[in-house]
Amino acid sequence: MPVVHHAPTPTPVPAYAPSYERLLRQDPEMAEVILGEARRQADSLQLTAAENITSPAVLAALGSPLANKYAEGYPGARHHGGCELVDTAERIAVDRAKALFGAGHANVQPHSGSAAVLAAYAALLRPGDTVLALGLPYGGHLTHGAPVNSSGQWFHFVGYGIDERTGLVDLPQVRALAREHRPRAIVCGSISYPRHLDYAAFRAAADEVGAYLIVDAAHPIGLVAGGAAPNPVPYADVVCATTHKVLRGPRGGMVLCGQELAERVDRAVFPFTQGGAQMNSVAAKAVAFGEAATPAFSAYAHQVVANARVLAGALAAEGFLITTGGTDTHLITADPAPLGVDGRTARGRLAAAGLVLDTCALPYARGRGIRLGTAAVTTQGMTEPEMAAIAVLFAEALREGAENRRDVRARVRELAERFPPYGPLS
Repeated sequence: MPVVHHAPTPTPVPAYAPSYERLLRQDPEMAEVILGEARRQADSLQLTAAENITSPAVLAALGSPLANKYAEGYPGARHHGGCELVDTAERIAVDRAKALFGAGHANVQPHSGSAAVLAAYAALLRPGDTVLALGLPYGGHLTHGAPVNSSGQWFHFVGYGIDERTGLVDLPQVRALAREHRPRAIVCGSISYPRHLDYAAFRAAADEVGAYLIVDAAHPIGLVAGGAAPNPVPYADVVCATTHKVLRGPRGGMVLCGQELAERVDRAVFPFTQGGAQMNSVAAKAVAFGEAATPAFSAYAHQVVANARVLAGALAAEGFLITTGGTDTHLITADPAPLGVDGRTARGRLAAAGLVLDTCALPYARGRGIRLGTAAVTTQGMTEPEMAAIAVLFAEALREGAENRRDVRARVRELAERFPPYGPLS
């Protein structure tokens, strides 16, 4: 008899699926806030370097019943019952992260990039240890020794800088400071460095003085996943990262390391620095890692870089002073002073025109510049022609006169509507 193949029974959409209609009925006040934010993202250009637009699948995992589950501990060793399925979710996330980045071990529980960095310090350092990191005026993160942060209060940070002429990390200074201060760890990473970091050179500097190498790859890790940036994992003792930004997952963090440090890292995350994992976020990270392993994501990551390079060049043509003369990543940092405004004024005028970004420190200059990225607009499908158009909008938005900015705002809205981040709002 012939074999009859029956179509699989479709999985019904559960009653708890996210629904704006349900939220509108139950809590119209909060529904309006959420829908208002969705409208804001849809009718302006999100150029903040640390932001992206997650997929509907990632959002579905975030809004799933996994949010209900308490799961202190690790798969197979939880402090709560009923964790069989969330154990599977975490194992999937860990396995996908290890495969994606070639790591011996991955901890996917950190609630943020800052939490991941703190866990790395807890795993490798003791209070009072000396740490060498990029100085805050040159793009170091709060967790790289800011006095207001726990890192700056618990450890002795020595800051290295950048070469004033090129804007690149001063590697001879890194080596000289390492020899002078004999740090317990060297941190390699920045929130506003647009070029690839030389991980091999940092590894050599750390080995020379017997220091750990911690790479804070919060910004480039998504490009690493897509093969558009060097991978720090083979060089670092510990890699800390976020799962949002270019990686396009939920807001959160992770720590990558070799098996020899796995137990120390895991204990540093739980129970030392945080409690139960957010299992809905862990599942969403797994979804994002799965997406990042596809050829489509690789094409996306390379397009992010191509867009950033075109945008940097076009902004330079409009009169902006681009730090380091360009970019290798999704990041662009620029001084708008040649256009007659400082960074904070520029941010305000650009925001009024629907061009959303951040300010940043400008090494060896007074005041602040602007920091922007191409991850979100690339997710929306924009390519090189749109980058050239955005640069023109930037320059026009910074001209004096509210009427001019209203005209630019209308053109920004028209551009954004051609590339909606999601479908029609319900």
